[in-house]
Amino acid sequence: MSSSTSALVIALLGITGTLTSALLTQRSANNSKIRELERADQQRREERAYQTERVTIEGRRASYVALNIAARLYQTALTNYFVAVRAGVVTDEIRTDVDEMRRDHRARHAEAQMLVPDPVLIAAGAVNSHLGNLYGILRRLDLGDPESGETIEVAGEMRVVSWDLLTEMRTAMRRDLGIAP
Repeated sequence: MSSSTSALVIALLGITGTLTSALLTQRSANNSKIRELERADQQRREERAYQTERVTIEGRRASYVALNIAARLYQTALTNYFVAVRAGVVTDEIRTDVDEMRRDHRARHAEAQMLVPDPVLIAAGAVNSHLGNLYGILRRLDLGDPESGETIEVAGEMRVVSWDLLTEMRTAMRRDLGIAP
């Protein structure tokens, strides 16, 4: 091989090496950029999922607070109604108060039905049903038209049981939020 051919081969190898090096560098940079974009995309997806979960939990927490307050106020109004029925001194103000608390509790319960998981919904449903039954008995006793077996003593026993149901509902809510075991 002549020296000019050797020089030409060496020059071609040098140019090929330089071009290959630039190409490999560009390819490596592209791969790095793709990995960086994938990591950023994954991070955005994780952040969105975290924010969605956070909003969901905050919505449930707010629903739990509202439902718990409404149930306890309804229970308190029913206790006042119970005492007034037992004493025979029911006023329109007491009736109005218990009706308002009942409506508010029903509204909070209806909202919760769209947000809360089944274990909490079951406990809230038990409270709602029990308080509704207690209200019905007290109302019929107040109007002087109780059904068979409906007495002020039965209403008193139901009133005591309702506190236990409220505790069970609150425990289910706290468990769902990860506050209670």
